[in-house]
Amino acid sequence: MNSLSPPPLLCLTAVSRRFKTGDALISVLDNISLSIKAGEMVAIVGPSGSGKSTLMNILGCLDTPSSGHYQVDGQDVEQLNSDQRAGLRRERFGFIFQRYHLIPSLSVRENIEIPARYAHQSRQLRLDHARRLLDRLGMQGYEDRNVRRLSGGQQQRVSIARALINGGEVILADEPTGALDSRSGSEVMQLLQSLHQQGHTVIIITHDAKVADYAERIIHLADGKIVSDLPNDGDSDNKITEKSPQQFVTTSHYCANNRGWRTRWHEYQDAFGSAGRSLAAHRLRSCLTLLGIVIGIVSVVSLNAAGAGARQYVLDTLSSLGGNVVTLYPGKGYGDDQAASIHSLRDRDLSVLAQQRWITAATPNVSTNLRIRRQRTDINATVNGVSAEFMAIGNMNLLQGRSLLPRDITQQSSVVVVGESLKDKLFPRGSNPLGEIILVGTLPAKIVGVARSGSLSGGNTLNLWLPWSTATSRLLGQDWFDSIAVSLPESVSAETAKSTINRMLTRLHGRQDFYMLDSAAFVNSVEKTSFALSLFLSLIALISLLVGGIGVMNIMLVSVSERTRETGIRMAVGARRWDIQRQFLTEAVLLCLSGALVGVTLSLVLGISLSWLIHPWQLIFSLPAILTAVGCAVLVGVISGWLPAWQAAKLDPAEALTRE
Repeated sequence: MNSLSPPPLLCLTAVSRRFKTGDALISVLDNISLSIKAGEMVAIVGPSGSGKSTLMNILGCLDTPSSGHYQVDGQDVEQLNSDQRAGLRRERFGFIFQRYHLIPSLSVRENIEIPARYAHQSRQLRLDHARRLLDRLGMQGYEDRNVRRLSGGQQQRVSIARALINGGEVILADEPTGALDSRSGSEVMQLLQSLHQQGHTVIIITHDAKVADYAERIIHLADGKIVSDLPNDGDSDNKITEKSPQQFVTTSHYCANNRGWRTRWHEYQDAFGSAGRSLAAHRLRSCLTLLGIVIGIVSVVSLNAAGAGARQYVLDTLSSLGGNVVTLYPGKGYGDDQAASIHSLRDRDLSVLAQQRWITAATPNVSTNLRIRRQRTDINATVNGVSAEFMAIGNMNLLQGRSLLPRDITQQSSVVVVGESLKDKLFPRGSNPLGEIILVGTLPAKIVGVARSGSLSGGNTLNLWLPWSTATSRLLGQDWFDSIAVSLPESVSAETAKSTINRMLTRLHGRQDFYMLDSAAFVNSVEKTSFALSLFLSLIALISLLVGGIGVMNIMLVSVSERTRETGIRMAVGARRWDIQRQFLTEAVLLCLSGALVGVTLSLVLGISLSWLIHPWQLIFSLPAILTAVGCAVLVGVISGWLPAWQAAKLDPAEALTRE
């Protein structure tokens, strides 16, 4: 007949558990053999230090034996890794602790749902199941209340509901009435008896004989050994002889292999929601840590935007100087000592260049510094001999009168266009300068126009322009040019134009006695310098972001230490190592991501504010730069959170539960 009896659900064979303290080896359990069948209600009784809590940890797969074997439904626990043991706890065990072990930052419903979340139940399924359990435990309407606002009896009911959310085939109750008054304790024990009547295997760890009297089998422990293992045949008012009217949903809803995209999405939502509540529980500390990330992001984004703004400002300024312009100079190159003695650029070169259809304008330049006189005013100014196209090439603005005309060049007219600054010097009272005669060196000349220079320093220098033919023949007595500037359409490459001009003029001169500079080369140089400067500034800013990341790592390490018991609770209800890692990694990433969003917002506000104060130069924000900064912040969160998450995941669940 014995061969027909079902095999035990839980079976310990010669199990011992020893702990090392310094050089000493302490034996807590000594060669225990024990079998518990499915559906039994067993009380394990013993004084403090008898080993009953250690035995419960082994029975609940929170700990492993030092020697011997422990089987759950025929499966040897010793052969399982930590995640597989977590699976057993999640699918088959439900824990009810003396101190309830609820997570204070979560609501009633969220505490109950924790095992179901780790079992990958859908949000709606676990919500419905939690509500049904609360209804049957007499806690309707408490779903969203924080567990810290509950009485001891109510908190223990929440822990019972948590133990049942995944089915709770085996209920392990560690001193379930130890922190309760007699009335609440009696209610909890009646609930446990009701669960037993419905087929749950209930194991009660207690030192109270009255609590043990609710069980149908009592096992006495002393000094790590089983002293007695007897059925509770005595009459007791605590015994339930009829089926309890309270019904519980006991079917397991474990569905790890049936996870749809919606379930996965809800998992990520729950992870970030839980991380947000954990960070909100320590607002000041989180905000101070957040500040380091914010400073780093503001530095990265703002400095990058400042570099882009400075680059664009320089390019706009260069564009205002004439756009796509190639300028020819005598000599072999910039800084040639013999350039002053080379007079190769002449009128014929200007004629050849002006005849090219792909050249929009060409102007020579001969310049010198001369005294400019009008009445009692006698000042020094730069005199430029140019052609009629000089304003188009120099991108200058005509303020009054007219520019030079082709006939002025042909007739060697004594007419000049003066710069705005020179006009202010010659006419300090603001009188009309047009038609007035001034003395340019020794040459009387009539003012026909006033222009504003487009050069970088045009507002600070004194300039006037007159026909080049007048300058060479009547002022300087020379027949060569200091330079020739040609303007090209945007469709013509400066490099192509330079190559063509080089061939034409080399053939004309018989040798290459000139060199060319173009704005594109200068722009390229500016871009390279700007990129190098932006990269340098960004690297400096990344250092501050790295410092912020170190702050995140520090605060997460503190958080792991402070929340060791919470980690133990999560492991006890079935969290895998990756679940624990993800919990702390999510918090670190959320902290850095929040800092990134605040930092980007502050950077944009700073840019808008500066644009009101500094009109010519503005910060230019680019989406790739912002996304890169946010990506760096997330990466910092992952890196800084990895070590704390790894440390949390490797905690021993039994030890973590008992640590203060």
